[in-house]
Amino acid sequence: MVDIKKKPDWLRAKLPSGPGYMETRRNVDEHSLHTVCESARCPNMGECWSRGTATVMILGNICTRSCTFCAINTGRPTELDLGEPARVADSVARMNLTHVVVTSVARDDLKDGGASVWAATIRAIRHRCPNTAIEVLPADFKGQAEHLDTLLEAKPDILNHNLETVERLQRTVRKTARYDRSLWVLEHAKSRGFVTKSGIMLGIGEKVEEVEQLLRDMRKVDVNILTIGQYLQPTSKHAAIDRWVTPEEFAHWKEFGLSIGFDVVESGPLVRSSYHADEQSSHFKLSGHAATA
Repeated sequence: MVDIKKKPDWLRAKLPSGPGYMETRRNVDEHSLHTVCESARCPNMGECWSRGTATVMILGNICTRSCTFCAINTGRPTELDLGEPARVADSVARMNLTHVVVTSVARDDLKDGGASVWAATIRAIRHRCPNTAIEVLPADFKGQAEHLDTLLEAKPDILNHNLETVERLQRTVRKTARYDRSLWVLEHAKSRGFVTKSGIMLGIGEKVEEVEQLLRDMRKVDVNILTIGQYLQPTSKHAAIDRWVTPEEFAHWKEFGLSIGFDVVESGPLVRSSYHADEQSSHFKLSGHAATA
């Protein structure tokens, strides 16, 4: 294991600053939005907010799952905010976004896993911002196809669902999720005609051959976009960092991913699921409702 206090130089993130950052801050606060940028302690928050982008997190900020890599609070959610979809849409319109990323906590306490709120949010954004590409990053809905279809029928443009780590480490890192179920989410969305995307972390104990197999498994279900970043331990209670992955290794995985058929690969120490998501979508002809559900 490594000393998490001694980060290498290549993990230095941009500090929050500038008018773009302050405007994003005001927008998030005025609309009472949750963002994964804050809740998950994303290292790119300063850079992304300065560019006027943020990843909105719906369904509250308390997750019913307790993944050992994630900084989001876990517990039993106390409310369901039905006014949230309209506020999210207002925020997207105010920011004049060409591409928005929406994620959520897992809501296993709800009968539909929050699928109806997901659909309402997508439709609200589409109504207010018909030319904005919508990327969604939901949980797995416990493998219930009817709930995933509720989301997909609202017609987002990109379905993003992260496998996070190699198959051997799933039970350690994602206690309630399953490797095969996450692949099913991606495969099901692809069968409905959607652009699909997934991401993983390195530096959490994986082996080279396991990463290769993971990426090949993603390609078997025709995932289009891949993101790879360094795992950063949120607190001493979370899963330990195994190693600092060098920029050279990240470059290798980008080359490998492209060689086996991914359309886009973002691979670097500070890369996260929504990092430069707007630039990634430029590789596809997204008009705001590209998929046909």
